[in-house]
Amino acid sequence: MDVQLTSTVATVIVGGVDTHKDLHVAAVVNQHDKLLDSQTFPSTRHGYKQMLVWMRSFGELSRIGIECTGTYGAGLLRYMQQAGVTVLEVTAPDKSDRRKRGKDDIRDAQNAAHAAFAGVRTVTPKTRDGLIESLRVLKVCRKTAIAARRVALQLIQNTIVCAPDELREPLRAMTRMQLMRTLAAWRPDLSDYRSPTSAYRIALKSLGRRYLELHDEVADLDVMIAALVDELAPELVSRNAIGYESAAQLLLTAGDNSNRLKSEASFAALCGVNPVPASSGKTTRHRLNRGGDRAANSALHIIAIGRLRTDARTKAYVEKRVSEGHSKLEAIRCLKRYIAREVYYLISKRDRQIRQTQITA
Repeated sequence: MDVQLTSTVATVIVGGVDTHKDLHVAAVVNQHDKLLDSQTFPSTRHGYKQMLVWMRSFGELSRIGIECTGTYGAGLLRYMQQAGVTVLEVTAPDKSDRRKRGKDDIRDAQNAAHAAFAGVRTVTPKTRDGLIESLRVLKVCRKTAIAARRVALQLIQNTIVCAPDELREPLRAMTRMQLMRTLAAWRPDLSDYRSPTSAYRIALKSLGRRYLELHDEVADLDVMIAALVDELAPELVSRNAIGYESAAQLLLTAGDNSNRLKSEASFAALCGVNPVPASSGKTTRHRLNRGGDRAANSALHIIAIGRLRTDARTKAYVEKRVSEGHSKLEAIRCLKRYIAREVYYLISKRDRQIRQTQITA
C-alpha cells in the first residue's frame, strides 16, 4: 500500500505598523507583497500580544516594519524584539505615493508593510534597552533643564532692567552667581505684593531660587552622564578635545546595538560628515552633507574646532588643505570625517569588549 506524503509550506508574511499614542494600526502582506488585511490595536502590552497573534494567524511572520520606534513605537519595538521578531524601522514615507493617493492611518500601515517587504526606506532600529537608553533619557532631561535655566536668567535680567532704582543699582555690579544667591536670600514681605517694589522683590527672589535649583539639577545630571560615558567608552573621553557632552551625543547616535552600523562609512553618513559629490562638467568637487544626525554633526564640529586650537597635527592638516585650494570649511569637513572614523572604531572596540565579557560570564 502506497502512502502519499503531503507537506504544507507555511505562508511567509510581512507586517507593517503605523504607531500612535493610544492606537496602532497594523497591516499584513504575503510573500507576493499582496495586502491581506489591516487591523487596529490598543498601544498596550495586551494590544501588542493581540497584534502578534493576529499577524501570525496569516502565516509565518518574517519581519515587521514599524514607524517611529523612538517615540510611539518604542513599547511595540521592545515587545516584538523580546518575542524574537525581526523588526525594521520604517523611515520617511513615500512622498510621491502620498501625493497621489492621500494619507490615512490604514494606508500608512500598508505602506510600512510594503516598505518592510521590499527593504526600502527601512533601517535597523536601536534596541533602547541598555545603558545608552539611560544616557539618552538623562541628556534629554539635562537639555530641558538648561533651556529652563536660560529662560529664568533672561527673565531675571529683563526684570532687573525695569526694576526701581533702589533695587537695580546694587544688583548691576554683581557676577551671575553672586546675583542669584543674593536674590534667593531675599526675604520680601509677601503680604505687601500690591506695592511695585515688593512685587519686584518677590518675583526676583522666585526667579533666583528657580535658577539655582535648575543649576543644581544640571550639575547632578552632569555627574550621572559623565559616569555613564566613563563606563561605556572611557577611551573616547581620553582623546584630545572630546568632552563628555560630545562623547555622550556620539554614543547616543551609535546606539546600544552599534553593530547595526555596517561600517565606519555608514557611521559617517549617519553623522552627516560623509562627502557628497557635487561635480559638474569639468569641475570635480564634494560638498557638505546637510543630512544625518545634526546633533552628532555638531558634536564632531566642536571636537574639530577644539583640536584645531590645541593640536599641532590638526593645524598642519588644515593649513595643507587650504594651501591646496580648499576653503577652510571644506578642510574642517574633511577633518570631521576623520574624527568620525576614529570615534567609530573606538565605539566598536568597546562593544566587542562588552560582548566578549558577556560571553565569558
